[in-house]
Amino acid sequence: MKKSFLMGFSIIFILMFVIILWIANTYNHLIKLNENIKTQWGQVENVYQRRADLIPNLVNTVKGSANFEKDTLNQIIEARAKATSLSINTNDLNQNQINKYQKVQDHLNHSVSRLLLIVENYPNLRSTQNFYELQNQLEGTENRINVERNRFNEKVNNFNIYRNQFPKIIIANLFSQFQEKGYFQSQIGSKKSPIIDFSK
Repeated sequence: MKKSFLMGFSIIFILMFVIILWIANTYNHLIKLNENIKTQWGQVENVYQRRADLIPNLVNTVKGSANFEKDTLNQIIEARAKATSLSINTNDLNQNQINKYQKVQDHLNHSVSRLLLIVENYPNLRSTQNFYELQNQLEGTENRINVERNRFNEKVNNFNIYRNQFPKIIIANLFSQFQEKGYFQSQIGSKKSPIIDFSK
């Protein structure tokens, strides 16, 4: 009787130990994946901040040109102010928050693109070294933004796949920090290929 009781108790103890070990391992892995997302989010914010830091120099360079459209410059200044004032809590990187952040950043990007198109009508401004360097830096920053956003989406994908697997989803749902994370989406119209016409 005593032997069977001790054997049953040992099996229950070993089973509980294995379950606790599995829960701890799952939790620790979720922490690691979550921290990878936070780190990558910091990189995304860094490249967006770099773009925001370049914009005042671009605006000041363009302001120096006589009769330049003031409304366009004001729109960029307002869009930059909105983009830099929005901050996202890294513990709440859900799809709604990512969409909100992306919308503000896309609005700023649209404003800068509009400025660069309008500048085409100002050949003297376009040919200045300062403007040329700023334009190149902005283009390089846009490329970095795309790279960092893609890396962010990869980290989110790794996290979401891991957390949504059964039975890991049970552990993930016990802790608010392990909620499903949101992705950066492609911009509207980005799936359409641009039309290139050399006849103009």
